[in-house]
Amino acid sequence: MVQQATARRLSAWFSRRPAWFPDVLLALFVTVIQVQSAAIPVPLEPAYTPVSGFGYVLLIVSGLAVAARRRQPVAVFSVTALASLIYFGLGFPDRLSYLGLFVALYTLAAYGDGRRTLMIAGAGIAVLAVGWLIAAADIKPLVAIGWVFFRIGASVISTILGESVRSRRVIAADAQERAELAERSRDEEARARVDAERLRIAREVHDTVAHAIAIINVQSGVTAHVLDKRPEQAREALRTIEQTSSRALREMRAILGVLRDGDEREPYPGLGQIDELVGKARDAGLDIAFAQTPPVTPLPSAVGSAAYRIVQESITNVIRHVGPTRVTVALEPGIDALRIRVADEGRRAAAPVRTDSSTTTGRGIVGMRERCRLLGGELDATPRPGGGFEVTARLPLTPVGSRS
Repeated sequence: MVQQATARRLSAWFSRRPAWFPDVLLALFVTVIQVQSAAIPVPLEPAYTPVSGFGYVLLIVSGLAVAARRRQPVAVFSVTALASLIYFGLGFPDRLSYLGLFVALYTLAAYGDGRRTLMIAGAGIAVLAVGWLIAAADIKPLVAIGWVFFRIGASVISTILGESVRSRRVIAADAQERAELAERSRDEEARARVDAERLRIAREVHDTVAHAIAIINVQSGVTAHVLDKRPEQAREALRTIEQTSSRALREMRAILGVLRDGDEREPYPGLGQIDELVGKARDAGLDIAFAQTPPVTPLPSAVGSAAYRIVQESITNVIRHVGPTRVTVALEPGIDALRIRVADEGRRAAAPVRTDSSTTTGRGIVGMRERCRLLGGELDATPRPGGGFEVTARLPLTPVGSRS
């Protein structure tokens, strides 16, 4: 139990150790190795000057300097390089006296900023190589010159290893940044899709409810007017109200069905339902002339749905703002676009218009124009010179993103 508690305390301490602690341990290890190796001869070692007190000081300084390797990599490299030049210039033996220098070169490349630190390391190795070769000019035996080239080669390898580690770290950081950016982009795209879906649902609800309420408003006025004098006409108006409200409820369920998973939804209305829409408008008192040219090619569902909503909103505006009048609805599918025209002759002199002030400032035309723009089309809504109002629209049959 005592051993387990001690192990847990040691583990907790190591997990909370200061950032400089590993470097201090490494510096102590390098210092001990360099100092101890000074007393152990190696094969093919040239004749050397025995290590004196000053030589041990150089080994200790270059070893302890490693403790600051990550905080001051350039300064640590400068200290170890200078100590190495002086050490070998005085003729002291190689052994493992260059261990601190190799660690400093590795750290300079691994924790540097790339090009600048590599230039510093390259210049430093060049200066060291010249100094070491000058110091070894009279080396005996000559075969021991291999130790000098070993120092040079090991310095280059230490730098390459450090640069490799730095490159891997940069690549990993870039990959992490790209992953975070992609995650943020996905989140933003998802939010944009949610906003677009909310806008689409709001537009569909507006068109459905506005059309139904406009017809119900007209028919309820007719019912109130003829209830006592012509009960059959009142009964027919009530039947129209019932059918209109029932259809509006079905469309609302279909539109809001996207908010519920697993429900079977009705398809959105398209060109096939415009005949029924025109019939309901006739029941509401409009004199509608409807003309539709057979399509050359099958129309995309998005185009059909947008066309239905544009005709629906145009008829709703006539019912709401004009009242009983003559309306012309024309659909002309072409090879590349569907053209829509809805025109009315304006208010008849004897036809009172029942409008609610809350509905006269709606966004019907704005909504129709937005539908056209989403499909890459255009819409124009202007008064006619001889009276009345005209809505014309052009809906491309090819989606915007697929056109070259």
